[in-house]
Amino acid sequence: MHHIPLDGETDFDGWRLAARALALNDVKPSDVTWSVAGDASELFAPTTAPQEPAGGTFSVSARFVKLAQLAILHRSPERFALLYRLLWRLRQNRDLLDIATDPDVSDVTAMARTVRRDEHKMHAFVRFREVGREQKSHFVAWFEPEHRIVELAAPFFARRFADMPWSILTPEACAHWDGHAVSITPGVAKSEAPTADRLEETWRRYYASIFNPARLKVKAMRAEMPRKYWRNLPETSLIKPLIEGADRIASAMIANAATEPHKSQKRLQPPMPSRTVENTDDIETLRQQADDCRACPLWKDATQTVFGEGPQSARIMLVGEQPGDQEDLAGQPFVGPAGQMLDRALKEAGIDRGKVYVTNAVKHFKFVPRGKIRLHQKPNTLEIKACRQWYERELAAIKPDLVVAMGATAAQSVFGKITPVNKSRGRLIDLDDAQALVTVHPSYLLRLPDAEAKAQEYRRFVDDLKIAAAVLRGSPRAA
Repeated sequence: MHHIPLDGETDFDGWRLAARALALNDVKPSDVTWSVAGDASELFAPTTAPQEPAGGTFSVSARFVKLAQLAILHRSPERFALLYRLLWRLRQNRDLLDIATDPDVSDVTAMARTVRRDEHKMHAFVRFREVGREQKSHFVAWFEPEHRIVELAAPFFARRFADMPWSILTPEACAHWDGHAVSITPGVAKSEAPTADRLEETWRRYYASIFNPARLKVKAMRAEMPRKYWRNLPETSLIKPLIEGADRIASAMIANAATEPHKSQKRLQPPMPSRTVENTDDIETLRQQADDCRACPLWKDATQTVFGEGPQSARIMLVGEQPGDQEDLAGQPFVGPAGQMLDRALKEAGIDRGKVYVTNAVKHFKFVPRGKIRLHQKPNTLEIKACRQWYERELAAIKPDLVVAMGATAAQSVFGKITPVNKSRGRLIDLDDAQALVTVHPSYLLRLPDAEAKAQEYRRFVDDLKIAAAVLRGSPRAA
């Protein structure tokens, strides 16, 4: 009998190496037992893992590897033995995975499907709570997955919430995002997770406001949102009373239904400032005027206008896309994770941020709510055009030698048309009264999942900013 200890419950690499050596030595599945480091069975069983024979080789399909990587995250204690038995049989029948009625194939497939479903539930039912305020804030969530999916699910949250530091705590493992990379640490007790924050009541009011009793399907809702997740969701305190009052509210909606089409009503808005570009405008005057901007609907949901910042004598003007969540709250551009990335790159390029003017093509935060989190949404062409008057007036007031457009939205605003970043990147382009340089937005670097690619793209970003630094050094107005 061969006893195989693994380093952890999700040690796929260890299982794969051991399974390969066992199979090449023709060790039958019935002659193998598996355990995890620290198990009682592992403490007293001698390790008898065979060595892989020299020159031995065999292969399995990528389909099996993907299936095994998911199934090994299942909580079933039989998963290691089941996967090895399936691997053993695949050596004799390479088409075995196509036989859906085979018991081993069916069991492993069901395990993988259950793990994927659990991952989906984690994506849907994690609710972050804010710890700290503004620049020192950190977002923490508590979740209790059925299976060992934390490391599998973490990249989704890194992509979705790339511009905020977060931690997802679970009993067995915790995932953390610092704006650059995901890290996994041991699990913690639920008592270490926050229970509420300042936006909790706002989220409950929003949830109640979008509840539609006419479309309520209780069985479908409970199937998609099982009760076991309710205790960690702030909105669940509302579910029972909303369901109980659904019939009454729906009846009232029917009774009060309009019999004639509603006439369109226009919202009264304060007059817009003149679009005339005056060279006498100063930045502070523009900032005050922009506070009342109603040129597009984005002002309705944003906290405030986030205008540009920096000295009016700046020789370089940096243009981004739009303010993010933290910028919208602070009222200043580039103060979140993307701003920290920009500060670091400017320093490496030899540019003092205090001597450049930093702004955005769009001055209001565009987002969609997901729970209490506000997810960034890319501005569309109409919104960019509506806000371009402020860029033009900033440009006229500052008269920079160089405009650095960071990202596609900024490039579209600077050039007045859709401009591909990669085709225009890294070279100086003449404008009417200045030059322009196109590069990527710092948030693009935060979203790259591969560490090597992120490092390479960061170096390219710094190199682009060094071009800007060279323009600054060569300008007769730079002093």
